[in-house]
Amino acid sequence: MPTIRAVPIGVGHFLPKRIVTNSELAKTVDTSDEWIKTRTGIERRHFAADDEFTSDLAIKAAMNALKNANISANDIDTIVLATSTPDQTFPSTATKVQTGLGMTSGFAFDVQAVCAGFAYALTIANSLIVSGQSKKILVIGAETFSRIMDWEDRTTCVLFGDGAGALILEAQECEGTSQDRGILSCDLSSDGKYNDLLYVDGGVSTTQTTGVLRMQGQEVFKHAVGKLAESGENAISAAGHIQSGKLRMLAIAGAHRNERIADIPTMAEAGYPNIDFEQWFGVFAPAGTPKPIVEKLNAEFTKALRSDDVKTMVLSQAATIIPGTSEDLDALVQRDIIRLGKVVKDSGATIQ
Repeated sequence: MPTIRAVPIGVGHFLPKRIVTNSELAKTVDTSDEWIKTRTGIERRHFAADDEFTSDLAIKAAMNALKNANISANDIDTIVLATSTPDQTFPSTATKVQTGLGMTSGFAFDVQAVCAGFAYALTIANSLIVSGQSKKILVIGAETFSRIMDWEDRTTCVLFGDGAGALILEAQECEGTSQDRGILSCDLSSDGKYNDLLYVDGGVSTTQTTGVLRMQGQEVFKHAVGKLAESGENAISAAGHIQSGKLRMLAIAGAHRNERIADIPTMAEAGYPNIDFEQWFGVFAPAGTPKPIVEKLNAEFTKALRSDDVKTMVLSQAATIIPGTSEDLDALVQRDIIRLGKVVKDSGATIQ
């Protein structure tokens, strides 16, 4: 039976120019390059300039997505922007993006769900398209987390960076089967009792201050593994007629990675015993990935999004394992080893 699906037609990203290495952080924070890489795999991250705001990053990522889709801003009727670091309390940062792109119609709003923000924004955008409310939606994830770090807490300040990514969804008529292109299913969940595991200790209504990020890393990790697996299984079930063993791509998106979350053996232990991934392919967090690698991976991800036979599951709150160092990964990309159809599943240092 014919049905309307939200189909990706363009992607884009933007990273601030300033790169902060682990060694640079070690000059002001009680840490070292070895300590950070051993525990997180992160080598460097991007920070926005003092006069560069979340909206600026979002606008540039959106412009790249529009170019990738070969459409203009006025073809867009909706902007959904996921951010926990808005330019101001109100109006929404999305409306600043709307103005920055020169849009003269449509509507724009923010979604605040932190690490899962993009997944929430994607789900909302899908609902708007399926309901007929919107035809072309610009979905953006943008953050300037460097503004809410406690620079004396080495367990958190080394993990986060600034950047933005954008995805354009278009309403298209499909057959209404699991063979369709576009978003086949979504799964969302939350549990407010874990508030104290990851939060910012400020707020408009409570302290009238911005506050800084606080996190109990080990507890967050334990919950993330189980919740990711559970949500993934729910999404597969909701999609209908898709066996987990036939899933060809897993894209895990988030602010930083932990190899225990992202590697295939752990995912199997956490609830994916039957998934035989034909491809392990990642969507990187924006913190410090060398530009040539980002562009290459972005191009491959675009191909996958536009493919008729590649089923992709996007999970939030983790990043992706790619074997080796930044130099190793660069070599793999240049040699075209990391591409559609290849298995990349070794646990090793990921780049950030």
